[in-house]
Amino acid sequence: MKTIKILGTGCPNCKRTEAIMEAVVQQLNLDFKIEKVEDIQEIMKYNVMSTPAIVIDDVVVLKGGVPSLSDAKEIVENANSGSSCSGDGSCCGGGHHDHEGSCNSESHTKEESCCSGSESNCC
Repeated sequence: MKTIKILGTGCPNCKRTEAIMEAVVQQLNLDFKIEKVEDIQEIMKYNVMSTPAIVIDDVVVLKGGVPSLSDAKEIVENANSGSSCSGDGSCCGGGHHDHEGSCNSESHTKEESCCSGSESNCC
C-alpha cells in the first residue's frame, strides 16, 4: 500500500489539499493510505519550507500550493504507475524537474513544460 502524506500545520489550504487527495484516491479506487503530518519538525525532515506539501512514499511530489483536482489525479496516477521521480533529478521518462517541482535545466524556464505531453507537473 502506498502512503500519501499531507504536510502542513492545519491551515485551510492544507485541509483543502487533504480533501482533494482523499477525493482522488476514492475516485480512482486506489489502495493508498493518507496521513496528515502537522508536526513542524517532521515537515522539516522533508526539506519543505512552504506548505501544503504532498509526499508519496517518502518523495515530495508537490509543495507550496493546493493542487487542482486534475493535477492531484495526475500526481497520484504517476505515483501509482511508478513514473514518479527516481531520485536522480529526472522524472517523466527524462524530464527536467527537481524534487521541488522546479525546472532544473538551463534550457527551460519554470513556465515551460519540462516533461513531454501533458505531464507538466509530474514532480
